[in-house]
Amino acid sequence: MGGDDAPEMVVAGLDLAAERHPGGRFLLVGDEARLTPLLAKYKRARAASTVRHAAESVTGDMKPTVALRMRDSSMRLAIDAVANGEASGVVSAGNTGALLALAKIVVKTLPGIDRPAMAATVPSARGDVVMLDLGANVVCDTRNLVEFAVMGEMFARTVLGIPEPRIGLLNVGSEELKGDERLRRAADVLRSSHIGERFHGFVEGHDIAAGTTDVIVTDGFTGNVALKTGEGALKLMGGLLRQVFTSSLSAKIAYLFARTGLDRLREWLDPRRYNGAVMVGLNGVVVKSHGGTDALGFAHAVDVAMNMVEHGFTAGIADGLRKLAEQEKLAALAEPDADALALTGEPPLAEAK
Repeated sequence: MGGDDAPEMVVAGLDLAAERHPGGRFLLVGDEARLTPLLAKYKRARAASTVRHAAESVTGDMKPTVALRMRDSSMRLAIDAVANGEASGVVSAGNTGALLALAKIVVKTLPGIDRPAMAATVPSARGDVVMLDLGANVVCDTRNLVEFAVMGEMFARTVLGIPEPRIGLLNVGSEELKGDERLRRAADVLRSSHIGERFHGFVEGHDIAAGTTDVIVTDGFTGNVALKTGEGALKLMGGLLRQVFTSSLSAKIAYLFARTGLDRLREWLDPRRYNGAVMVGLNGVVVKSHGGTDALGFAHAVDVAMNMVEHGFTAGIADGLRKLAEQEKLAALAEPDADALALTGEPPLAEAK
């Protein structure tokens, strides 16, 4: 029931998704009186779906604390279905804050995850790139950034199909001495981790569009600013192109010659292709669709969720975290005991040069 044009946009998108995923089954949660007539219009969606009635829905301006108290809303019932194992994942175009709050409390985070993050794909010169966090955590510490890298690496494998994704840590420069202490410590941990061979190091803002790495890791504040800046730049470019090709008769004629290439560019940069932000680090698949998207965009969000389920995204993250924990234990065992060093007259490890 979430989204500007819901529920018809959702059902129409589900109709497209059902064609792409003929083996998929969907639990459609919402107002049955409104959903049943819509399903009569979309036969593929009707054949693949089961409707569960929900009398209430979370509005776009509702505070998360209020949404948490609504036990029978469509959003809550959908998330409950994931938590109890009835569904493998949830896709919603509704209130982002409410979805994140409900998912964290009901689905819960994976063992070893401090905070879930929001991840999404963005275009680059070398193909699609994964970015996280995009706003779920404004302030992050070293541990959060390392966890984001593990989750982003698995996202690139399952959603983008990249077997050996390269990982970059967003910084103010690519040199090892740049950035604050948390960034430098996160880089040290990642270099010695099980994904160390694929850790590129620090990357800068221009590396996002260049596609220097397949995964960009940053805190939610920086990631959200970078994402919105990129979206604004794409809109500016589209507006300037329209201005150029409508400025004169000769420009309009030139457009006719360039139309095939421009249509390809428009399709490549179509924001609907990148719809579907993922809340990674949860004990289940949770995908947030843009509320203002159309049926095609919503179908892409369903595609993301289906790919994650089919490729074992959640289990892959759990395995990556287990490997990281094992390496940390081995590193701790390998460190000399500071008290023993003091007895022999050697300086403690923290003071040793």
